[in-house]
Amino acid sequence: EIEETQREVVFTMGAIGESRSKETGNHVKRVAEYSKVFALYYGLAKEEAEMLKQASPMHDIGKVAIPDSILNKPGRFDEEERKIMNTHSQLGYDMLKYSKRPLLKCAATVAYEHHEKWDGTGYPRGLKGEDIHIYGRITAMADVFDALGSDRCYKKSWDDEKIFNLFKEERGKHFDPKLVDIFFEHLDEFLEIRE
Repeated sequence: EIEETQREVVFTMGAIGESRSKETGNHVKRVAEYSKVFALYYGLAKEEAEMLKQASPMHDIGKVAIPDSILNKPGRFDEEERKIMNTHSQLGYDMLKYSKRPLLKCAATVAYEHHEKWDGTGYPRGLKGEDIHIYGRITAMADVFDALGSDRCYKKSWDDEKIFNLFKEERGKHFDPKLVDIFFEHLDEFLEIRE
């Protein structure tokens, strides 16, 4: 009962974070489902894959502390706005890092590391390769796949061909090569979740 409540609270917090940034309520649901599929094929245990599914909706929780004027800006950020927006990873981690609960520890890691890139060019810490926690690497793929395929206040959705080409180009740059391979090997499953 308590665990169930905890899961609900975590999911709801993720949805709250999202509702502030005018993304559809389904974004966190899809990211959660994609994350679980990635985790299972990557070889994580069922329980761990399930935990990541529960925690991944919190990836952008730090956005609750970002001003609306930046969050909902149509068009590109200037340098200062980008800097502020990029603090959401650190902010999210700071909100969650003191918890001793496995689910919230997992959510803290996801919030902190989902903008790190395999080649070390991500933020906030510029981690590289396997120094990025697998939870962060998985959520990065899930988040980008869903974001590109959805309309946002600042962009139209991309067609599949364009998304697939990006993933091929970013294999070993933005994304863990193994996760990109999993994505293409099990493409039908990912597309089914999206529908």
